[in-house]
Amino acid sequence: MAVRCAILDDYQNVVLKVTDWSKVKGDVDIKVFNEHLGGPDNVIAALKGFQIVVAMRERTGFPRKVIEALPDLKLLITTGMRNASIDTEAAKERGVTVCGTGSFGSPTSGIAIGLMLELTRHIGYENARMHAGATWQSTIGPDLEGLTLGILGLGKLGTRTANIAKAFGMKVIAWSQNLTAEKTQETGVTYVGKDDLFRQSDFITIHVVLSQRTRGIIGANELGLMKPTAFLINTSRGPIVDEAALLAALRDKKIAGAGLDTFDVEPLPVDHPLRKMDNVVLTPHLGYVSEQNYKHYFAGVVEDIRGFLDGKPVRVMT
Repeated sequence: MAVRCAILDDYQNVVLKVTDWSKVKGDVDIKVFNEHLGGPDNVIAALKGFQIVVAMRERTGFPRKVIEALPDLKLLITTGMRNASIDTEAAKERGVTVCGTGSFGSPTSGIAIGLMLELTRHIGYENARMHAGATWQSTIGPDLEGLTLGILGLGKLGTRTANIAKAFGMKVIAWSQNLTAEKTQETGVTYVGKDDLFRQSDFITIHVVLSQRTRGIIGANELGLMKPTAFLINTSRGPIVDEAALLAALRDKKIAGAGLDTFDVEPLPVDHPLRKMDNVVLTPHLGYVSEQNYKHYFAGVVEDIRGFLDGKPVRVMT
């Protein structure tokens, strides 16, 4: 009998098309969920009886409550090798194997730079106006050249974003809790203290992982240090920024605006105040959503399933 496998949050309905599933054909009975399942109770109800569940990043959480309510679950796969929304300790206690996959490139950096361009040069806005019949241009914005980009976190994604920014002629500075001046020198970036990062930057872009140390690391104090002409870019995780403080800063024009790809609650509620602000550019967590990355993710998913079925699981996280 085929093992039941659920694939979650395939919003674009592409998962079964982006890679070759023949290695597990006949051994698994796959059900794809194209819509977000919602809260824990809905997740539990939908996934009863599935032995394998494939999660797309952190779109659907697997806290202890969910894992303990799914007695048939044996293999939980996440795309990527880190997923803070899975209680790996609970999975281990329940005998659930958790596996990850590789990823491709640094697509999030492109989204970060794209949000900066939209906030300054209004490409998408002017495109919409022209398609709507507007005669010609209506906006004017600064070029990125000569502006200062402040990077919170200079790991793989932060470094890639820094290199792109330097190609635009930007000055790049950086800070994070573990960053050193020696590390910034290696990447041609200037190390500054936390307060100076916020005071000096024309853009702040976030490239740290969400953790207990980084949750709420940008709050009213940090936003208050920013120039009134400065912008905040968040392509990392919503809770790194205190949402109430950000809403107040945007509403009161304490900062010029924000480009946001991640949010406290995802999908972003349709009545959320961010959707009504004209100084905010919003994208629906596109950071890792690229054709190349999806192909890499789901080739890895197939390998994970095949390895588990053969008693030789790969990329085990628990």
